[in-house]
Amino acid sequence: MNFCSSCAQPVTWQVPEGDSRPRHVCVSCGTVHYQNPKMVVGTIPVWGDQVLLCRRAINPRHGFWTLPAGFMENGESTAQAGARETLEEANARIELLDLYTLYSIVQVDQVHFYYRARLLDLDFSPGVESLEVALFHEQDIPWDTLAFRTVSVTLKHFFEDRARGHFPLHTGVLPPLR
Repeated sequence: MNFCSSCAQPVTWQVPEGDSRPRHVCVSCGTVHYQNPKMVVGTIPVWGDQVLLCRRAINPRHGFWTLPAGFMENGESTAQAGARETLEEANARIELLDLYTLYSIVQVDQVHFYYRARLLDLDFSPGVESLEVALFHEQDIPWDTLAFRTVSVTLKHFFEDRARGHFPLHTGVLPPLR
């Protein structure tokens, strides 16, 4: 960042008074520009014993499979973001259930949330960000072509927990790949 989004004057990189981290601070109006992690929110849409996945039509990871998810927008809750992303990517209507996984991906400044969800019907189709959408039984999940680690981790938890009949909240930090 070179210029203030409030007054267009130059910014400096400094620790503002009363803060403990360096931030972009406007030399003219004093606005402190905070940069915070992006929230990625999605769902695990289920129909019977199958899970709905989307094959990505966009980068990153074009052509790989994922759960419907995307960046949360201002003015919406995490639950609203999950439902919206499911509708946008899979044209799927869902009943949102409980928050299921919450993982920090520190190396890319993101936090990923996934909600369990129940498909309301089988009327789904690819949205503009999906090449295709399909229901998968556990044994048919395309594990080698899943787009993101949080999707893989979430699905592994889901199938293990489904076998136990109990769906606790899973949280943590995913370390960088080595």
